[in-house]
Amino acid sequence: MNSFTDNFTINGITLTAQPISRQNEVLTPDALEFVGKLHRAVADRRQELMQARHARRNQISSGQDPRFLPETEAIRNDPSWRVAPPAPGLEDRRVEITGPVDKKMTINALNSGAKVWLADMEDSSTPTWRNVIQGQLNLTDALERRIDFTSPEGKEYKLKPAGDLPTIVVRPRGWHLPEKHMLIDGKPIAGGIVDFGLFFFHNARRLLAQGKGPYFYLPKIENHLEARLWNDIFVLAQDLLGIPQGTIRATVLIETITAAFEMEEILYELRDHASGLNAGRWDYIFSLIKNFRTRGPRFVLPDRGQVTMTQPFMRAYTEQLVRACHRRGAMAIGGMAAAVPNRKDEAANTASFEKVRADKTREANDGFDGSWVAHPDLVPVCREVFDSVLGDRPNQLDRSREDVTPDDRALIDIASTEGTITEEGVRLNIEVGIRYIESWLRGNGAVAIHNLMEDAATAEISRSQLWQWIHSHAITDHGEIISREWVQDMLDEEYARLERFDGDRFADARAIFEEVTLAEEFPTFLTIPAYARFLTEAREEATEEELVAA
Repeated sequence: MNSFTDNFTINGITLTAQPISRQNEVLTPDALEFVGKLHRAVADRRQELMQARHARRNQISSGQDPRFLPETEAIRNDPSWRVAPPAPGLEDRRVEITGPVDKKMTINALNSGAKVWLADMEDSSTPTWRNVIQGQLNLTDALERRIDFTSPEGKEYKLKPAGDLPTIVVRPRGWHLPEKHMLIDGKPIAGGIVDFGLFFFHNARRLLAQGKGPYFYLPKIENHLEARLWNDIFVLAQDLLGIPQGTIRATVLIETITAAFEMEEILYELRDHASGLNAGRWDYIFSLIKNFRTRGPRFVLPDRGQVTMTQPFMRAYTEQLVRACHRRGAMAIGGMAAAVPNRKDEAANTASFEKVRADKTREANDGFDGSWVAHPDLVPVCREVFDSVLGDRPNQLDRSREDVTPDDRALIDIASTEGTITEEGVRLNIEVGIRYIESWLRGNGAVAIHNLMEDAATAEISRSQLWQWIHSHAITDHGEIISREWVQDMLDEEYARLERFDGDRFADARAIFEEVTLAEEFPTFLTIPAYARFLTEAREEATEEELVAA
């Protein structure tokens, strides 16, 4: 572990991590100076916005339902404005593959036949220092076509010809996550600024020379003011490198319940850089639980597996998203098909693929312009569905969905959700939550569990449901009142069933899971204490400011 004397400072940024191979290619003095300028320009505003999140959550938990904002009504009612036209390489997004930026996934994603690769530095990537830096190296190596390698088993991984590769869209970390190995004036830089800044600095001109551009997915945004902050960073970054304004394009994930009430406003703030919105599932439901967790039975959901995209409040969300996007010339991108093929069970694969096909068919028929998959084998399934709807068209921006009426009440009509809470659902949340965190602690952020590719959002919704069920005294379909003691008993049983192995992190994973599930107070993100305690060189506790304000 580093001691304080091992730290070194370049251009005002103090690096505290044990250096890894080739990091000097990423952390050049000029790149660090660039990141430092971005940080200093927005650090205070970012902190204010994190505190505003906390205040908003308190309002909602105290009984104030979110509504469409009266102060931005003029933006919603003005039919004349549009976002920038689709950028090169983003005109056709019918199938996007998502995954972390490790070397193997980088090559497999780029060879998958998808139109877009969501290169994920966020929920499917554990933010160890090695992963953060190696991810940047892998992206640059891929763009330079020097990423080929042979696995220990002798399997060769090589990129297809350049013309066959998808457009790369990078997802940096959300506003709430710090990068504790890069400090300015003793304080961490935001992880998102590190991820965005390093990729943009090293690759923006390279991407333009290849006929594409620097494109990003923006996660965890909670309101239009957070989108404005990103837009200001884009403007500054382009100015600093002398790149034309509007070169950057960003797709925003509408994965928080509060952002769903400000979709058009978010597009408006980013309008010179916006390319679309995405409708996901787990993070969106997690956000809803987080905000309404103490509001009683009206906001208690059934087992997470039953909260599908066809439930009324989820339909309201997706249909209003397509309408908002197409009204403003932005792409609407659907959620992730998480199925992972099982090579040993053809019948299970067939059933799984049919579910994916049905899900993608609903999205395509609703007007979405494309959708996500987690595994290369699902690319043909998704493409086939969208091909049948789109035909020769690159997208369906012409489908305005004016038949959809914006309805803020429908977005939180949780009471109409059908389903039950079961003991099996409680146990699954415990098992999957601990399994995921264990893998995350070993540096793996994308984990196949029960033939589904899971990321941090799965663990978040799993522990959030359990916390809410306990505090709401929810009742299972067999009449069992869910108490902390009952969940603790099942946690003991499920933990005892886990198959242990040398070097596993199950004990640490259980400690984190219990902390974020059984505590009296609700931690905003499980990744914050897990990161602070287990992934930083200093092995510290997350600060109260970080835990509250995120």
